[in-house]
Amino acid sequence: MIAIIDYGAGNLKSVENAFRTMGVETICTSDNDMILDAERVILPGVGAFGDAMGRIRAAGLDEVITEVISKGTPFLGICLGLQLLFDESEESPGVEGLSILRGKIRRLPEGDGRKIPQIGWNRLDFHGKGRLFEGCEHDQTEPYAYFVHSYYLEAADESIVTATCDYGVRVHASIESGNVFACQFHPEKSGEFGLGILRRFIDIG
Repeated sequence: MIAIIDYGAGNLKSVENAFRTMGVETICTSDNDMILDAERVILPGVGAFGDAMGRIRAAGLDEVITEVISKGTPFLGICLGLQLLFDESEESPGVEGLSILRGKIRRLPEGDGRKIPQIGWNRLDFHGKGRLFEGCEHDQTEPYAYFVHSYYLEAADESIVTATCDYGVRVHASIESGNVFACQFHPEKSGEFGLGILRRFIDIG
């Protein structure tokens, strides 16, 4: 069973629907025991960093997420779910993130006609040997993913970065550290390329 953590931050249904198209059962829940018992866990989300962390802490989900990751359960953060795994965000000064991984969330720079938030497709450049992208590194026809964000990750340890993109700055678009995976983009909205990422997440041992 895949547990999709429901902390009131939206974007759950699109993730759930993507897995449904693949015939994979999921459950959207904030129940601690169900999350801890899941074979895989996903932290999605759209919205503000500070508000999301407030909801997560109020529900005790920060401790649950830490325990899930500590026990080695494959864990996937999506969009805001990626950002929350890190230390802090310029969006919400003074609010501490989950600090599962080291890094800061910065605001995308304005200028040169760029619109903030970035909404749309952007090409990925692969780095390292990210397991979510196995087989994609040599595919020059579909290395595009769908983004909706105003803030981006600046990871302290670039060795965990598996994909980047450019949007006025080098965006750390995907990371992998042990059993923790995360994407700033939305794989559930990134066509067959994105579904392939979710399939590989399902297959990770």
